Amino acid sequence: MDPNNVGERLRALRRQRGATLAELSAATGISVSTLSRLEAGQRKPTLELLLPLARVHQVPLDELVGAPETGDPRVHPRPIRRGEITWLPLSRRPGGMQAFKQIIPARYAPQGYDLQTHEGYEWFYVLSGRVRLELGEHDLTIEEGEVAEFDTRTPHGITNPYDQPAEVLSLFGPQGERMHVRARTK
Repeated sequence: MDPNNVGERLRALRRQRGATLAELSAATGISVSTLSRLEAGQRKPTLELLLPLARVHQVPLDELVGAPETGDPRVHPRPIRRGEITWLPLSRRPGGMQAFKQIIPARYAPQGYDLQTHEGYEWFYVLSGRVRLELGEHDLTIEEGEVAEFDTRTPHGITNPYDQPAEVLSLFGPQGERMHVRARTK
């Protein structure tokens, strides 16, 4: 961040409001001399100084410091088909925690289905429909609005033996993504 640009923006905002340094000082609790040095680029603009100034000027902090635009924040998922399941990526953090929406068709149970184990941890929320979670010795039905989370070193499998498709929001780390989304089907 270029302190001179911040100072110029601070001075311009204050002048747009028709405020004096003394009035701005009273509104922010920052001394007149500190405000003057900030506007002149002689004082480093710290977060403790910029937050009250952004509040008084009623501008986002990013605008105050001239942060570049981040672009379109929307995620434009490109569906991934693995077998009969469609995966829609909802996050873009390579190597970190990933979010996916899964669409699991009705009566889904892959042929030759076995419970799987791998490194990692998994969390999922059923958005609509219901799914069957086999987890170790447990055989559970996870209904719409319910959440399940588990260590993926426990043998597990998710199927949909029911008459309607299910939509599931899944979160897992890189190991789970490689296992569930990126692995090649046989």
